[in-house]
Amino acid sequence: MASPAPEDLVVTRAGLDDWSVIRGWAAGEGWNPGLADGPAFFAEDPDGFFIGRIGGEPVSAISVVNYGTDYAFLGHYLVRPDLRGRGHGLTTWKTALAHAGNRTIGLDGVVAQQDNYRRSGFELAHRTVRFSGTAPASEVPADVQVVRSEDIEDITAYDGTCTPADRPRFLAQWLTGPGHHAVVRRTGERVTGYGVIRAGHDCPRIGPLFADTAEDARALFAALTAEAAGREVAIDVPEPNAAGVALAEEAGFTPSFETARMYTSPVRPYAEERVFGVTTLELG
Repeated sequence: MASPAPEDLVVTRAGLDDWSVIRGWAAGEGWNPGLADGPAFFAEDPDGFFIGRIGGEPVSAISVVNYGTDYAFLGHYLVRPDLRGRGHGLTTWKTALAHAGNRTIGLDGVVAQQDNYRRSGFELAHRTVRFSGTAPASEVPADVQVVRSEDIEDITAYDGTCTPADRPRFLAQWLTGPGHHAVVRRTGERVTGYGVIRAGHDCPRIGPLFADTAEDARALFAALTAEAAGREVAIDVPEPNAAGVALAEEAGFTPSFETARMYTSPVRPYAEERVFGVTTLELG
């Protein structure tokens, strides 16, 4: 029997109803997707998710989420294992990329795909290393507070200094979603950092961990890991942030996975030194 050809593939926009399939594939790759990521992901750009089907059966997926008019992020690039190597991924890729228009596109590429991304015009910005380890039983610092609804506006403004694009719709869900625990640190009225820990398929994941200083990051990290004391926890740290790497290593975490942050063109300047843990490899 002939294998399905790329022309047999029908790529359409994916909805939340398709999310369990995409999340299952991501879990099968060992990516440890968050259990409640879908609503926050779709809140930012509900038209940015795509799924390919053959005969009505899902076989491929990708997301190209637009943040404003200048920036997009690519993730969830997946093909069902038994149908790889037949052009279905490339067909899905080409269909979805058009959604970004003329925006700069970012991605966090797994090692096996990085050469393919370079050939598609993506250039390396930095490596990101996932550190995993047993969460220490830390005391929550007194100046770290659980995020309240009245904090969201200030956190959203702070987040915009730590990322290549503003993302208020995403954050409104990410900070308050089920299984998400968000904390903030302030000096007076000024936010000096915030972080989130969320339930994952294999273990809880910290992200983001944004902070002005290593001291701020350490206090936030203590509050987040206290939520999962004694359990394995993962955090994705940009390799250039030496203080972030040191924080993970001091906690006894060790490298377990790596990706490469890549862009098609320059992004707007942001405070990369504040990024002690990226939000999510799937949406940046």
